[in-house]
This record gives sequence, structure tokens and C-alpha cells, in this order.
Amino acid sequence: MQFFDDLKGKRAVITGASGVIGEWIVATLEEAGCHLCLTDMDQAGLDRLAASHALGAEGFTHTADLTQESSIVALVDAVGARWGAPDILVNNAGIYPSGFLLDISTADFDRIFSINLRAPFITTQRFATQMVRRSLPGSIINISSGASRKMRSTVVPYCTSKTALDRLTKGFAIELAEYGIRVNTLEPGFAAGSTVSDLTQDHIANTVAAIPLGRPSSRQDVGNALLYLASDASDYVTGSTLTVDGGNSIGSLAVHQAKKKAL
Repeated sequence: MQFFDDLKGKRAVITGASGVIGEWIVATLEEAGCHLCLTDMDQAGLDRLAASHALGAEGFTHTADLTQESSIVALVDAVGARWGAPDILVNNAGIYPSGFLLDISTADFDRIFSINLRAPFITTQRFATQMVRRSLPGSIINISSGASRKMRSTVVPYCTSKTALDRLTKGFAIELAEYGIRVNTLEPGFAAGSTVSDLTQDHIANTVAAIPLGRPSSRQDVGNALLYLASDASDYVTGSTLTVDGGNSIGSLAVHQAKKKAL
């Protein structure tokens, strides 16, 4: 942790904070000494986080519905009123509903893109504007997935939204570089237990079995990568994607022949 001492006292906004990966991010930045603004549409989840984590002397929670632009604007205004601007923005909120393309409704399709792509666009645009106006270099981290490159049946809209988020990350990185604001993508590995996407035990077991390094993602996996991208350790890194998924997105372990072992 000493390597990331420059994060002490930094102000960080985390969307989707009450989810599994969201809470890993909260705990990581808490331990790094950041002041935290935690946002989610789940008020009970935010209350639980505030009770179990130290948000810093300037930290607070803010309920927001990321499908509503007015709610995002209220979040940005609240941060601006308290902090002027954040040093770190982690666009973590995302949904992963399952459905075949012939069955998924237009409303579900729109909701996926609203939360996974439109919301990061609005938050990045508005928080970056605060940073620019205060000549404050910052780090913006979009939480994505190897699904941005590896198509998966029954979650095609999710995969497509993450591909688009990758391109949006690079676009913001180009346009914000002159202000010293870095924009990168972090792709965590598989983590079961999402409160917004119910997964069966069979699904979880099959997914873990296909991961080359043989296990799901952990808080340490995500936290180490996040600290790198948030801190000055990566001050020459922007528009990049850091994939920490045990090799899950590089291919398949399935062997379609009689020989099952290398030796």
C-alpha cells in the first residue's frame, strides 16, 4: 500500500457502490486514505456501506438513479458543492441481464445502454468539466469486462455496451489529455453475487471452470489494479485497458478432441 501513498486525502466518486465489485472498490480506496462519495440507487445498500466503512472526513453517500439525467446532474452538483471537483471517478455501475436477442425487450435493451454506457458518458463529461475548471488533473476509471471483446450468448447487449464503453474511454482519453486528466478501463474477472443479476449455481460453476487460472476474481485482484490506475504510478497511462480476469477473456479452455492433457 505504501506505493500508493499519493492517494491519501484524494476525493473519489464511486458509482454502483453497493454491488460486489463496488464494495471491493470502496474498501480499497478507504484503506488508501481517500475521501469517498458513494452513489447507488440502493439507499439501504449505501446505508450499510456508510456504517461499515470509513468514508473520510469529507465523505458522504448520495442516492442516484443513473437512468435519469436529472439524477446524475444532482449527484454532480452535490459533489461540486462539497468538493469543487473529485480527483478520482470510478464508473462502476452496470447491469448484466440475460436474454436471447429474439426475446429481449426494447425497454431492457435501452436500460442496459442507459446504465452501462450513457451514464458513464454523462458522469465523465460533467465531472471532467469540474476538474478542468479547477485545473485539477484527475483519474477516471471505467469498470468494463472482457465481454467487450468476447461475445457471449444471451448477453449480447451487455457485451455490445462494454465494447462501446471501451471506445468511449479512448475518446475521452484523447480529448482530456491536454488537461492532465487520464481515462482508463479496468476489466475485473468473474465475481459471483451480483445483486442486480441473478446467476444460478450451475452458471457460476461452469464459468469458474472455464477460467484459465482456475478461480474467480478477488478483492485483492481488483484492488491492486484500481490503485495503480488511480494513483500517480500510472501517470503516463491513458486510454488503456487493464484486464485482470485470470485469462477468462482470451479464449476457451474447452478441448474438442480425445486428447485432453498436454502430456
